[in-house]
Amino acid sequence: MNRELREFRRLERICLEQAALSTMDLARSGLLKVADDCRIAAETLEAQSHRGALAGAVQALKLALSPTRASSRH
Repeated sequence: MNRELREFRRLERICLEQAALSTMDLARSGLLKVADDCRIAAETLEAQSHRGALAGAVQALKLALSPTRASSRH
């Protein structure tokens, strides 16, 4: 997933750079739209990875605090 995230961020940066250099309004507009789509995709991937990490932490906490786990510690 990190690879995809880096790729979307790289494409976003390239599109923004090319849009800044573009002399044609239509090309600039298209590049800015693609850059925005790449940004949205990257943010979505980041949110999914954070949710996955949080879900794993919550699951570990539930296991640690479960009654069967607590009784086996005594």
